[in-house]
Amino acid sequence: MTSTHAAILEMRDIEKHFGSVIALAGVSIEVFRGECHCLLGDNGAGKSTFIKTMSGVHQPTAGEILFEGHPMHFDDPRDAIEAGIATVYQDLAMIPLMSVSRNFFMGNEPQKRIGPIKFFDHATANQVTMAEMRRMGINLRGPDQAVGTLSGGERQTVAIARAVHFGAKVLILDEPTSALGVRQTANVLATIDKVRKNDIAVVFITHNVRHALAVGDRFTVLNRGKTLGTAQRGQITPDELQEMMAGGQELVALEDSLGGTV
Repeated sequence: MTSTHAAILEMRDIEKHFGSVIALAGVSIEVFRGECHCLLGDNGAGKSTFIKTMSGVHQPTAGEILFEGHPMHFDDPRDAIEAGIATVYQDLAMIPLMSVSRNFFMGNEPQKRIGPIKFFDHATANQVTMAEMRRMGINLRGPDQAVGTLSGGERQTVAIARAVHFGAKVLILDEPTSALGVRQTANVLATIDKVRKNDIAVVFITHNVRHALAVGDRFTVLNRGKTLGTAQRGQITPDELQEMMAGGQELVALEDSLGGTV
């Protein structure tokens, strides 16, 4: 379904060196609007370095980044955010004792003016927060509820809703289900599906094959800083995907079975 449209984000032959250590050795990926592209790999595969390069934390040693068809150079994460690439990391960058609405608008506070003095516009913040959370399927007790009282899945949803509200075109999710129980994981996966259906591209980083297959449209596997292959939904079984993550010994046989499409 995505092959007839241009990719919104392309990472071409990305390399990242830290001195003599080669963290990425020529990784390529295409991401399309309205798809969930799962980036899989075991610990040390290069996933974190790759998404930090994608989101402007690291600058690539070699390779090219194209966003909406244009070459892009991100000096820092703010450049990526302004372009429309938002990242939700595992730590979520939230303050547990602050309200949901305060966390939702942290760094982007709506303001109202009384004379020469500007104030935080609580009414606007509360209204938008409640509406956006309902849209993602979360019913809060109120916008003043402390973030620390939410479940892990609900906090993930706050972070995702915040990124979408502020204009994300590509949403990068770093292991969003890694520390969640079954029900909270299901809620987060449902949120990912809602975001994708809003024509937003989702890059879902995970080492859990079952979670990836639940929502993914395409799957790219990294191993030791290299791309082992990309497959579309329906072209790969859970066992084959797990084998690729384990080292890629089965990649040649898999390519033969799929006619070289991996």
